[in-house]
Amino acid sequence: MLLRIEDDRLRELTFPGAPRRVVSLVPSDTYTIAAIGCGDALVGRTDYCELPKDVVAKVPSVGGTKNPDVKAILDLSPDLVVANQEENTRGDLEKIAQAGIRVYVAFPKTVTRGIAHVAKLARIFRVERDPAVRDLVKRAYTALHEASVARAKVVPLRAFCPIWMDPLMTVHGDTFISDMLDLAGAQNVFADRERRYPLAADLGKARPLPPEKVAGKDTRYPRVTFEEVTARAPEIVLLPDEPHPFTEDDAEVFRRLPIPAAEDGGRRIVRTLGKDLSWYGAQSADGIARVRALVDRLR
Repeated sequence: MLLRIEDDRLRELTFPGAPRRVVSLVPSDTYTIAAIGCGDALVGRTDYCELPKDVVAKVPSVGGTKNPDVKAILDLSPDLVVANQEENTRGDLEKIAQAGIRVYVAFPKTVTRGIAHVAKLARIFRVERDPAVRDLVKRAYTALHEASVARAKVVPLRAFCPIWMDPLMTVHGDTFISDMLDLAGAQNVFADRERRYPLAADLGKARPLPPEKVAGKDTRYPRVTFEEVTARAPEIVLLPDEPHPFTEDDAEVFRRLPIPAAEDGGRRIVRTLGKDLSWYGAQSADGIARVRALVDRLR
């Protein structure tokens, strides 16, 4: 039966059957494809696809997410390439598509959309009726519902979650990370802060370019100053281990700031698992509860 699926770029893709040769250019999707029992279909992955270890160990790498080897991908003769609008380079994806290969592009910016993405991949691989897959999707939606109910009953903690240390970068509200934080009862203190262009403007040292000059640029990852962090007075600071591997030395930098999170010995400035905050898909089935538990522990 011919299946028609729209990806997150609103392009309709047709699937005459379950894909048998798949290249995943997204670490979280590699994990999700394996989680729905379709890891054997993977014939290519990125250098950053590290989970599940037993699956990725058998799959050759085609390079990084931003600079994959397009020729190596084409040589693998995939019938599907799974990509992400944010993580992968548009030019590379267009070259792959122009070679006649089906490219599915995802771009979930909320936890809800991330879980729906699991269900959509299950349909593409024709495993949506598999009991284990149905249980995975159900667990994820149950965790989402429980978190939403609990979230409505608490006053959220003001949270700062950087994604890079030098330069100091964080996330806007229109991101998966920010939505995960909010779901867990942590309000992103930079939810309203867009990235400004040029860099000097982002750091408050120059006038930003007008909107028409930055059209098409991603403004969801601002570079901020420690003075801005102090002014926004976060009650907790979460330091993920990816994409930047924040260290204990980094944590000490934040503990020296005059912010509420640094009070009481800085116990509310903690390092944590970045995958739970940023990997959409199957990771959320258990990740939601872990992020909630972390935030609750810091209250």
